[in-house]
Amino acid sequence: MALPTIDETYFTTFLVDLLNIASPTGFAEPAIAFVEKELSKYKQLELSRTRKGALVAKWNVESDKAPVALTAHVDTLGAVVKEIKSNGRLKLSRIGGIQWPTVETEGVWIITSKGERIRGSVLIDTASGHIYSGAGGETPRNDAHMEVRIDARTTSEKETRALGINVGDCVAFDPRVEVTNGFIRSRFLDDKACVANLVAAIKSMAEAGRSPERSVYFHISNYEEVGHGAAAGIPSDVAELISVDMAVVGDGQESDEFHVTLCIKDSGGPYHFELNNKLRALAEKNNIPYKTDVYPFYGSDGEAFWRAGGDVALSLIGPGIDASHNYERAHMDGLNATTNWIMAYLLGE
Repeated sequence: MALPTIDETYFTTFLVDLLNIASPTGFAEPAIAFVEKELSKYKQLELSRTRKGALVAKWNVESDKAPVALTAHVDTLGAVVKEIKSNGRLKLSRIGGIQWPTVETEGVWIITSKGERIRGSVLIDTASGHIYSGAGGETPRNDAHMEVRIDARTTSEKETRALGINVGDCVAFDPRVEVTNGFIRSRFLDDKACVANLVAAIKSMAEAGRSPERSVYFHISNYEEVGHGAAAGIPSDVAELISVDMAVVGDGQESDEFHVTLCIKDSGGPYHFELNNKLRALAEKNNIPYKTDVYPFYGSDGEAFWRAGGDVALSLIGPGIDASHNYERAHMDGLNATTNWIMAYLLGE
């Protein structure tokens, strides 16, 4: 039987909406709530939250086979206010592996502890060409020299604090989402694209009247970018876990934006050989365009669960994402291939 049809218009709309929700690690609740509301449409799913705030959706079916799980994360790179400078501007402490040169001049939202949103932008502290001339180009792009200029009348620490801004407040970088010619270009496709893959697979299967061959848990993580997202929240009876996360595209890599990739090994070591081969067989049977690859600087939610003592077979698949942890880009061919591989795995076809 053919795999259910993917609704590409729905996929794109859902992904764009999710990308436009600020959700740096530690502040991902709005994105979790958005996904929860979407999945609540499907009576097949039992929804719950972990104490840590992750979303778990269980699709329960009658089967003698042990349950499986898939995980993807909605938390993103970002920052928090580290210091309020004497001139009223902000120094930041990064969340995750954001690269300063990639966000220079980018717009940000400062989200206070009371939920107020204040606009600003990221600059080097030698930004003015008419003052610093060539020195601006020589200034290191690092924690010491990057600052947020606030779009409010403030020239002092006191005035900035009067705006309601305090040390520890969330700073979310603009995603800058664009869709053109089958490409989706945005920050934070890692890993919101893969959350969209899971949601699209659920929608396609439900609307086609199809069910997984065994019970499955969909775990939407909220702390992956700092390394411990799915360390908790995967039930102990799960036998297999598929981590759905971006594939690395660049020099020396097999992955590209037009395929889904099976990761064989990353910085945490190799994934599960037998489960990998099971996935290969499913992809080949269903003519799903895939590649295999090794990622040198990479870790996953699945490995977080392994390190926490999780006793599962673990594999990692995901769409090729160009310029990871930068201004990222994906293509619908790779995204559709990922959704199809998820459905083939769940249906056992």
